[in-house]
Amino acid sequence: MFKILLIEDDISLFQEIKDRLEHWSYKVYGISDFSQVMQEFALVKPDLTIIDIQLPKFDGFHWCRMIRDHSNVPIVFLSSRDHPTDMVMSMNLGADDFVQKPFHFDVLIAKIQAILRRVYHYSSEASELKTWLDATIDRERNRVTNEIGAIELTKNEIIILGMLIERKNKVVTRDELINRLWDDQRFVSDNTLTVNVNRLRKKLAEIALGEAIQTKVGQGYMALEKL
Repeated sequence: MFKILLIEDDISLFQEIKDRLEHWSYKVYGISDFSQVMQEFALVKPDLTIIDIQLPKFDGFHWCRMIRDHSNVPIVFLSSRDHPTDMVMSMNLGADDFVQKPFHFDVLIAKIQAILRRVYHYSSEASELKTWLDATIDRERNRVTNEIGAIELTKNEIIILGMLIERKNKVVTRDELINRLWDDQRFVSDNTLTVNVNRLRKKLAEIALGEAIQTKVGQGYMALEKL
C-alpha cells in the first residue's frame, strides 16, 4: 500500500482528498504541526507527497526545498493561484506535477496513479549501474557521479537522462519523453518538459556535463556520446 503525505491546511479539503485516496487503497497522512513538517515527513516516509502552496508558517515552496534536500520522493503541488510562475517555480524546485484548484478529483487521482506507476515501476526495472561519458549513472539512487563530483536527480530527471543515454547520438522526441513521464498528456503543459530538461542540464553542468544534452529544435533532445 502506497503512503501519501498530504500537506494541506484546509481541513474540509484535506478530509475529502483523504477519503477519495483511501477509496483507492492509498494510506493518507496529514500534518498536525505546520512548523514541524520535516519531522512528520521523516516519520511517515511517504511514497508521494502532495503540498498546497499556501500554508501556515511557511509556504509549500519552502517545504518542497526542504524535502528535496533530503529525498527524491515524488511531489505534487496544489494551488488556488493561477500565476504561470507558480507552476514554473514548482517544477524548478523539483516537483513532479502541479494541480490547480478547483480540480476534478478524477484528474488528481489519475496524476497520482501515473506518477506512482512511472516512478516505482521504472525503479524496479532500472536498478543497474550505467556509464555515460566519464560518469556513472545510478538509476536506483537517482545519482550521477564522475571525478568532479556527484549530483542528485529527481525521478523525472533520471527518467529523462536514462531515455537519452539509452539512445546516445539519436534524437528522443518531446512526445516520446512526455509519454514516458506523464501517462495522460491532456493535463500536461508543454512547458513542463522544458522546465524538467533545463533543470537536468543545470545539475549536469555542476559536474561539467551540461553541454552533453543537446536540443534539436522542432524535434527533441539528444545525449552526446562524447564531448
